[in-house]
Amino acid sequence: MTSFVRLRAEEVGETEAEDGEGHAGHVLHLPSPRAFARHALPSLIESTLGPAALFYVVLVTVGFRGALIAALGWSFLAAVRRVISRQRVPGMLLLGLLLVSIRTAIAYATGSAFVYFVQPTAATFMVAVVFLVTAIAGRPFVQRLAHDFCPFDPELMKHDFLRRFFLRISLLWAAVLATNAGFVMFLLLRTSLRAFVIERAVVSSVLTVGGVVLSVVWFVRWMRKHGIAVRFSGALHVAPAPAVGHTASKAVARPIA
Repeated sequence: MTSFVRLRAEEVGETEAEDGEGHAGHVLHLPSPRAFARHALPSLIESTLGPAALFYVVLVTVGFRGALIAALGWSFLAAVRRVISRQRVPGMLLLGLLLVSIRTAIAYATGSAFVYFVQPTAATFMVAVVFLVTAIAGRPFVQRLAHDFCPFDPELMKHDFLRRFFLRISLLWAAVLATNAGFVMFLLLRTSLRAFVIERAVVSSVLTVGGVVLSVVWFVRWMRKHGIAVRFSGALHVAPAPAVGHTASKAVARPIA
């Protein structure tokens, strides 16, 4: 289920949000953390936790080449499951299958774990560079990603203060991803393969969760600073938003039935 952001104003009622200077503002309703988790957990298991656990188990019991085949098989089974359940198969998923197939073939032929793991590590670093460059250029790519995951009301997105937030958050995620790539490369060069598989998962998870928590806290404080209080509730439909900074208003949200 896709989650949406809603900012809606009505006449002044029971509650009002206040900005940093004590002026009444608006309330932005976001899907609850539980709704986010319910939406993200299946994808996380399918794309990260599942193949990592399978890779490690087969690595220990069969060996490196067996683990390569098992991880590749998981990826194709995930695509087949979507087809059987009549879900749309995104083009990015098909491209990912092609790339992981090439990556697996090269690693299988060479028998090199370094070749297998250095490719996604390099890709993580390149994404960090993209975030940094687009932030410097004033067109943060992370803003598009945020909108794809949790669409904001178009009226809200027109405000300059929100664009400035995404510029700053792009720099944060550039740092998170570059740090992730650096740590993983260090582990790849210094530890055994079995230890690396576990340590890589731990490092990536800690950095990613930490980045998400910091991003959410920063977003809530940033919106409050500009007169918008953030409230977490159920999954919501997108509704028209008022021009921020006008007369006092009360935000109303109706969860999806």
